[in-house]
Amino acid sequence: MLNRWYATKIAREWNVPAEGVGYVTRFDVQRSYLDRYEVQQAGGRDVLEYWIPAEELDDFNAHIVGAIVEEADFRGPVGDQEFADAYEALGRALPAAWRTYLQGESWFRRGWLASGAYVWLNTPRELLELQDAWGEGTDAHPGIAIIGGDGSREQLVLDLRCDPAPVMLVDVSSGGWDSAIRQADDVSQLISRIEAGTFEFDFGD
Repeated sequence: MLNRWYATKIAREWNVPAEGVGYVTRFDVQRSYLDRYEVQQAGGRDVLEYWIPAEELDDFNAHIVGAIVEEADFRGPVGDQEFADAYEALGRALPAAWRTYLQGESWFRRGWLASGAYVWLNTPRELLELQDAWGEGTDAHPGIAIIGGDGSREQLVLDLRCDPAPVMLVDVSSGGWDSAIRQADDVSQLISRIEAGTFEFDFGD
């Protein structure tokens, strides 16, 4: 299909409920091959796609040019036990809005936003694994909860000492909260901006 918004709809509303995960990918196909097919309207004037017969998919795949890029990864609801384990380990509950989001029908796991930012969000289990691996870095940030990042050095974290807990950005080399940069006043604001595709990292430049 040629519309990212519709591919996202399919991933979130069909693939995630059926399989627990849905992907939106982008790739190029040889123009001479695509010229065999007409662009079709599917379910609406703005929904455009190529209809490739199932028996021709292997041939279609053979004409993909270059890399297949994962634009977005959506996941199904996170289980209650992960939140219970996080509460026990952190001594504090993760914000209710964060739990509601991760336990919704689908949530944005990772990928590229319309803003151009690449965002990766963590489940509570991954949060605990990261904080255990960070060791002294975690100890230097009391009340921290690593809920995501940019897929590289920058971590999106909550400061659970505050209510509501602000969303901050810390580098993996950070020695304490003094160097953290505020990204959102609370996690609800972060979620809204991610869902709208407007979130951008503020690196304090």
